[in-house]
Amino acid sequence: MIHCVAGARQAVQPFCGYFLVVETQKVEPGVRYQNTVLGELLKVLPRRDFAAIVSQHQGDRYVKGFSSWDHLVTLLFGQLGGVSSLRELVELWNVQAVHHYHLGTGPICRSTLSDANGRRPSEIFGALFAQLTSVAARSLRHRGQEVLRLIDATPIPLASVHEWATWNGRTRGLKTHVVYDPDADRPIHLEITSSTVNDVIVARDLEIEPGAIYVFDKAYVDYRWWRRLDDAGCIFVTRPKTNVPFTRIKKRRLTTAARAASIISDATVRLASQQKALLPLVLRRIEVRRDDGTVLTILSNDLKRPAVKIAGFYRKRWQIELLFRWIKQHLRIRAFFGRSENAVRLQIFAALIAFLLLRIAAAVTRSTRPALRFADLVRSRLFERTPIAHLDRPKPPLHSPPREAGLQLALAYA
Repeated sequence: MIHCVAGARQAVQPFCGYFLVVETQKVEPGVRYQNTVLGELLKVLPRRDFAAIVSQHQGDRYVKGFSSWDHLVTLLFGQLGGVSSLRELVELWNVQAVHHYHLGTGPICRSTLSDANGRRPSEIFGALFAQLTSVAARSLRHRGQEVLRLIDATPIPLASVHEWATWNGRTRGLKTHVVYDPDADRPIHLEITSSTVNDVIVARDLEIEPGAIYVFDKAYVDYRWWRRLDDAGCIFVTRPKTNVPFTRIKKRRLTTAARAASIISDATVRLASQQKALLPLVLRRIEVRRDDGTVLTILSNDLKRPAVKIAGFYRKRWQIELLFRWIKQHLRIRAFFGRSENAVRLQIFAALIAFLLLRIAAAVTRSTRPALRFADLVRSRLFERTPIAHLDRPKPPLHSPPREAGLQLALAYA
């Protein structure tokens, strides 16, 4: 027979004390969020103005799920990252999906990007470039007292797959017309036309800055336009065509500095042809001997400055040639992500926007590195979370050293 015996057990008294928390570790502030290098570059873009531009041109009307901002950031990544093809652009962009959220974008499909390149109005990127160059004017330091503007154009050769491209007798493709501020190293106006459009036709429609100094070559001979510049109080420095006759009014004495600068003559002249009615101005004709022995003739409406100064203005025109060379060599406007004219225009605008972003970032961080070295650093660390000012510093170690065993939180009963 089994007996069950029940026994009483004294209940455990409840714990009424408290825990004593002993702080044995120094309190450190939270980690500050750091943008990627690409995110830092994009911060200067006027997002509100860009949204207004997109709305004005109905940029998001035909390409659903891939906004104009997505399109802009993707093409800028292609320029800054040195991407050479559409497939490479899509694959390299999608592999960085962890960074898309903070850039306000997402993954892309190759067909979607191709459709957007063909359908989204290139005027959107052109208007953004105009907005950004105004932002750059506040960031880039202007050297010198004169407002100097260099005007020139450069061809963009295209392959036979671009069947719409026109031939002008020397090249087949498009032409970019640029107004450039050499003292601040920034393009301030950009226009893209067919290669058959004459340079001076674009210059006639430019907004004239009163009191500025305009420097251009003999492709811009238009006496009516020159007179408009003079009426606005501007100085122009250019080269005349070789068959233009002049009547010499006065021969000016050459100073020692002028002779040292290889200036061989300085005179005030007038046009002697029938077109003198279009330009009834007294002009300055200066001849400079080049290093190879040839003579360079400079024409200007500046009657006050020394001949050395005027010749120096024209020598600065070489800086816009260096700008064209730099952009063609170090940005992506030789191999294009699309075959349509709109795709090519979008990529050219993206290249000039990328150039301005690099110039602004270098100025804000006070970088003393050459522009090419700075662009290389940006390209190599585009998706790293590091300040742009620290691009030339080594990367921090991937893993922080382990904390000491004694620096832990201790719990004690009181």
